[in-house]
Amino acid sequence: MTFGKASALACGFVGATAFGIWLSPHVMHERAISAGRGAAAIESPAPEDEQHPAPAAQGGNAAAPRRVPSAPAVPASEPLLHQRLKPLLNRGADMNVASAGFRSGEQFAALAHAARNTDVPFMLLKYRVLDERKTLRAAIHESKPNMDASIEANRAIAEAKSDIAALTS
Repeated sequence: MTFGKASALACGFVGATAFGIWLSPHVMHERAISAGRGAAAIESPAPEDEQHPAPAAQGGNAAAPRRVPSAPAVPASEPLLHQRLKPLLNRGADMNVASAGFRSGEQFAALAHAARNTDVPFMLLKYRVLDERKTLRAAIHESKPNMDASIEANRAIAEAKSDIAALTS
């Protein structure tokens, strides 16, 4: 094989690889849409009251999911929550910027605790959860693959619930 043919073959492989890398997000997006998943398929945790269904009734019929009373919702912009979470974030962090975009104070608190517990930057976790629409567990796993992301996410959620309970009692 001549040098020219070898060079053309190598360029062809590089070009095919680059084309595949460029095309894969588009193909995956189309596959998600054709499978009926679309944007709603992004994994998101079930609300607290839907995570623990009631056990099956004695007659063998499945009982309806029980409703677990939840603590009153605290907005992410709540000044008392900001005061409570400020030590978890970097010194000088703007709490209004940090809390922007969260659905609830509990989600904000969970992310702040997860960032502190795992040494993953808060803004990186926030980007992955809010912008990339990943679950907290998936965001932690992507940042620290060797860490047990499920345990860390559950720990952060428990700490956030404790913070919210302390504010509402």
